[in-house]
Amino acid sequence: MRTRAALAVAGALLVLAGCAQPGGTGGSGSTGSTGAEATAPELPTDGDALVLRVTQDGGFTPAGADIALLPLVSVYRDGRVLSNGPVVAIHPAPAWPDVQVNRVDEATLTELVQAAQDAGVTDTADLGDPSIADARTTTVTLGTAEGTTDRTVYALTEAIGDPALSAEQTAARERLADLVERLTDLTATEALGPWTPTAVAALTGPYSPDPSIAREPVAWPGPALPGEDLGVGVGCTVATGEQAAAVVAAAQGADALTPWTDGTSTWAITFRPLLPDETGCADLTA
Repeated sequence: MRTRAALAVAGALLVLAGCAQPGGTGGSGSTGSTGAEATAPELPTDGDALVLRVTQDGGFTPAGADIALLPLVSVYRDGRVLSNGPVVAIHPAPAWPDVQVNRVDEATLTELVQAAQDAGVTDTADLGDPSIADARTTTVTLGTAEGTTDRTVYALTEAIGDPALSAEQTAARERLADLVERLTDLTATEALGPWTPTAVAALTGPYSPDPSIAREPVAWPGPALPGEDLGVGVGCTVATGEQAAAVVAAAQGADALTPWTDGTSTWAITFRPLLPDETGCADLTA
């Protein structure tokens, strides 16, 4: 009788254990790949600390062009959201990029971090090797008090439905794609207007005039050109303080075909405002 009773108790305990751990994940610590929500991580304390970011590079872009690319969206600990503004459909394009600043509240920020963890940003599972050429590579960054995690995916959306991927790989990509869509289409709590940086990188190269559009050279108000050699014919110099303000003002009155002169040479310059978590040229090639 005692043996029969002991077996009955053991069976009951196994049933309870199964109910307490749905899917066999054990509850906390699971990630988006299992479908269970993980506990949201602790966030940094510095308001300028990066919490979430989406970048895209690669594809059909000329050598060195990715250096000047801004992230699609960057979310900081104080709730600021920096993203690209509307692109003006004119030629030549404005020299100064339109970076807009919005803000989300603390509850939304916490929810976004939880969504990133549930979507698998901290996962390491294989996302497959799609048979697609020349697609973009998407990187989603999550920053917490413990450090920064990057989840990099080639052809994130283009490969969804590719027969080379398993059902699990496709599902993982869909979760990440949904997160990217949400981050790049945030409904802000507060709109703060255009971003005015405290530092600006000038990416320089040889100037090739357009014979159909005449431009007079503009005096360069920033530090010495061409600056640090980043390879592929691109130099980089960073203006800060009063020089940064002068560079921003000059760039806002110029376009992509404006020649810049330092008194001895003429340069083509692409302007890249440095974001709150960036300090110099090295951040653009990391």
